[in-house]
Amino acid sequence: MARKTSAVAAIALLSVLGACAGTMDWVKQDLGITPRTNDPKAADLAASKVTTIGVNSYLWRASLDTLSFMPLVQTDSNGGVIVTDWYANPSSPGERMKVTVTILDQDLRADALKVAALRQVNQNGQWVDTPVQAATVQKLEEIILTKARDLRRSALYG
Repeated sequence: MARKTSAVAAIALLSVLGACAGTMDWVKQDLGITPRTNDPKAADLAASKVTTIGVNSYLWRASLDTLSFMPLVQTDSNGGVIVTDWYANPSSPGERMKVTVTILDQDLRADALKVAALRQVNQNGQWVDTPVQAATVQKLEEIILTKARDLRRSALYG
């Protein structure tokens, strides 16, 4: 009877704390619960962290995909830095942008991504620095994060 009660208590504890998947590993280990190896949800726990480069591979690929229309000056996958060269949109050649993306962590998280942009306009034949709207940088971050999440989903569920 005591064994049934402890099993029910353990199951209740797991269900209550189910949202905290990262902190549940020790509870599952103590209870002898091991995930099935072919279970995609079990693979999901580590999928955001698995990387063969120095930073999160989903954020890295999504950043490269997002900035693929711009010429790249520097890419450092171990340090997580992508620097573009100046890019002028053919429809507005009097304005150009330069973007730097820094990936700060191996986890797929919004705070693991930092985007910085420079903007210049051509005034009387000289390129002059002008402020970049915060919404532009924020939109780039959103696009990269959305692509990274989509890449992760497609890797997990096909």
